Amino acid sequence: MTTLVTGATGNVGRLVVRGLTGPVRAITRDPARAEFPAGVEVVKADLDDPDSIPFDGVEKLYLFVHPPTAQEVVDRAVRAGVRRIVTLSSGAVTHGYDTSHHLPVEQAVEASGVEWTHLRPGEFAVNKIDLWGPSIRADGTIVHPEPDAAGQPIHEADIADVAIKVLREDGHAGKAYDLTGPPQITQRDMARDIGAAIGRSLTFQDVTVEEALAYYVSVGWPEEIARYVLGIAGYEGGDPDDFADYEFVVSPDYERLMGRPYRTFAQWARDHEADFRG
Repeated sequence: MTTLVTGATGNVGRLVVRGLTGPVRAITRDPARAEFPAGVEVVKADLDDPDSIPFDGVEKLYLFVHPPTAQEVVDRAVRAGVRRIVTLSSGAVTHGYDTSHHLPVEQAVEASGVEWTHLRPGEFAVNKIDLWGPSIRADGTIVHPEPDAAGQPIHEADIADVAIKVLREDGHAGKAYDLTGPPQITQRDMARDIGAAIGRSLTFQDVTVEEALAYYVSVGWPEEIARYVLGIAGYEGGDPDDFADYEFVVSPDYERLMGRPYRTFAQWARDHEADFRG
């Protein structure tokens, strides 16, 4: 039976497709972007158009969260005979910050009556490519107002590792796995690791939060998300003080499932050095 991967050309989805064995159907809005192993069935489809998604013969579904059509997609999947859904959700659900984006999708999946597992990652390391990449490539600088602020980015390959495992194996039904990434490090530490990967000394521009916000929006980030990244708005546009009592912890779920620690940010930087070269 086939495993269907939505968001198949995304940062996590493409790794899931490459790591699965057996019949795999990868759906994407742009098949020309798909670079997958021989044997992967690539189909042009769109989560905005649930009728375009071919669920025939599909047993397992990797579901990228898209709230507007999630209920219809899940309903169609179940009617077609899908028996296991693995949802790419968010750690914001675990901490109670997310009420209108990932949470409703989780609820739709849980109410479907099929086996479900939620993956709840935190900060994606790969966001640094769009946030920092343009200025690093241009002049070796980073636009960020607080170099000593902490973060806990996770390598997208760690998320894909778990997705592949729970799609393949039994025993994960009804579980939500928190994927926090390795211990916290500062923005300055992240810059050091990227610099080491590309052989270049990087420096932080002296900018205000407002200047950084304007820059992030200028390179394509939605203002609401940019404000959240900079700590001037809470999750879903809420109060930033909601995070006042947040504690960085390392969830044991990844190591317990995979038998090894999370990849470090330094490893992520080495894996992505080409993305930061001018």
